[in-house]
Amino acid sequence: MQLSLRTPRVITALILREMSTTYGRSAAGYLWAVAEPVAGIALLTLAFSFFLRNPPLGSDFAMFYASGVLPFMMYFTVSGKVAQSIQFSRQLLFYPRLTFLDAVLARFILNAITQLMIVYLIMAVIILSMDTRVVLNLQAIILALAMSLSLAFGIGTLNCLLFSFFPAWQSIWAVFNRPMFLVSGVLFLYDQMPDDLRWYLWYNPLIHVVGQMRKGIYPTYAADYVWPGYVFLWSAIPAVFGVFFLRRYHKKILNEL
Repeated sequence: MQLSLRTPRVITALILREMSTTYGRSAAGYLWAVAEPVAGIALLTLAFSFFLRNPPLGSDFAMFYASGVLPFMMYFTVSGKVAQSIQFSRQLLFYPRLTFLDAVLARFILNAITQLMIVYLIMAVIILSMDTRVVLNLQAIILALAMSLSLAFGIGTLNCLLFSFFPAWQSIWAVFNRPMFLVSGVLFLYDQMPDDLRWYLWYNPLIHVVGQMRKGIYPTYAADYVWPGYVFLWSAIPAVFGVFFLRRYHKKILNEL
C-alpha cells in the first residue's frame, strides 16, 4: 500500500519538474507548443489552396490538414519525449524511491495532456472561426487520439531502451522518421492512392490513426481500411519489450550514461 500511495506523488513531482524545465514558468513555453502545429497547418492550407479548388474532404483546407497534422504531431511529440525519459531524469533515478517507470509515465502523462489541449484549442478555433460544416463524432475522435497516444507510448518506451543502449540508433531513428509525415496520410487520402501503393501504406500504423481522426470529423468518410486493433498491437509489443528490458537493465543503463 505504501508503494501505491507513493508512486502518484512521485509522478506528480516529476510532472511539475518537467513543466518548469520544458515549458518554463510562464505561458510562453506552452504558446510555442501550440504555435508549431498551427504554423504547419497554416502553411499547408496556404500552399495547397493555391493549387486546389477544394480539399480532398470537406470544404475547408485548414480542417482537412488539421485532421492529419494534429494526430501525427501528437504521436511524434509524445513518443520523442518518452524516448528521452531516462536521459532527462538520469540524476534523479539514482534515488531508490524513483524508478524508471515513474520517469516514463511522468513524461508521457504531461505531454499527452499538453497535446490533447492543443488538439482541443486548434480544433475549436477552426470550427468557430471558419465555415467547416463538419459534424464531429466524438467517440471516433477519442478513439483516434487513444490510438495515437498508445502508439507514442509503445514506440517511445522501446526507443527509451534503444537510445540508452545504442546511442547511434537515435540518429538512425531521426533519419527514418523524416519521410513519415509524407507517408502517413497527412497530405492525402489513403483511398485515393494507387492500389499497389496502398498495399504498402496500409502497414504504416499512422495511416490508421489519421484515417480514424478524419472518420470522426467527416461523417461521409467511411475509412473502411482503418483497423484500431492493428495500431494497438503495434503499441503493445514495443511497450512490453521496452518495459521488460528497462526493468532488467535500467541500473546498467544509468551507470553507462
